[in-house]
Amino acid sequence: MRAAGWFLAAIVGTLLLAALAAWPVYQLTYALQPEWPFHKVVGRLWQLLMLVGIAVAVRRLGLRGRADWGYSLPRAKFLCQAGAGFAFGTATMLPMALVIVTLGIRNLLPDFDAAMLVSGIAAGVLTGLIVAVVEETFFRGLMFRAVLRESGPAIAIWSTAILYAAIHFFARVKIAHAELAWDSGIALLGAALARFADPASIADAFVTLVMVGLLLGLVRHWTGSIAAGIGLHMGWVCVIKATSAVTRHDVASPWSFLVSDCDGFTGWMVAGWSCAILLILLRFRAADSGLKRR
Repeated sequence: MRAAGWFLAAIVGTLLLAALAAWPVYQLTYALQPEWPFHKVVGRLWQLLMLVGIAVAVRRLGLRGRADWGYSLPRAKFLCQAGAGFAFGTATMLPMALVIVTLGIRNLLPDFDAAMLVSGIAAGVLTGLIVAVVEETFFRGLMFRAVLRESGPAIAIWSTAILYAAIHFFARVKIAHAELAWDSGIALLGAALARFADPASIADAFVTLVMVGLLLGLVRHWTGSIAAGIGLHMGWVCVIKATSAVTRHDVASPWSFLVSDCDGFTGWMVAGWSCAILLILLRFRAADSGLKRR
């Protein structure tokens, strides 16, 4: 598990470094730009350190070339697979959005209209594209490739899925300037990781993201590229963001337990749906392999 350890260190190690360096770095930035809030300065610091950490991991693990990044396909084929993935991702997440709204778990906003829907879809497409490219390149591109070479597909799929799920629970925390002290970076880190202290509160969303990660990992393994995964990921995020933009989570709904309090969309219902899709894909894959052997 050396490869997975390098990527874990790139995330956890740089989080700790950012927390330790937060106070002196903030003192410097405050002198130049006093309007920059502490949490944003620390966030940008972590992102910069993460880039360095990933670069070190990539170098140490000998990841080079388009294949190691997940971009080995010719451009036309890559775009074709990404487009097919986007269509499949949208088609499989849209029923969940419709069910969530129909059950009253999320209700349309009072001022809902066509313009709001179009704006939500546009924002969802843009957000989905950015999130999909970044996360798929890191998890199903670089990390998957490194772990695959070292430990095989099963560990590559599971390790990337679990780490992918975990990073979604870093809470966004703000500390007022008047309350800042030399140890505020550590306090900010502790607050950001507070959700992990109560696993039951995030279990539904965590399981959902693990199922999604397993799906994306399998697609990556079967296709040998992250193209279809980018499309799938983009389609799912697009539907979720568009739905969230035009609806509000009703925590009083008797069916509210089916979605997570973390985002009001993922949860046991989406986890079950993702598991069903996963099983269907595995069944078709097994049947297809059986036909090819005959």
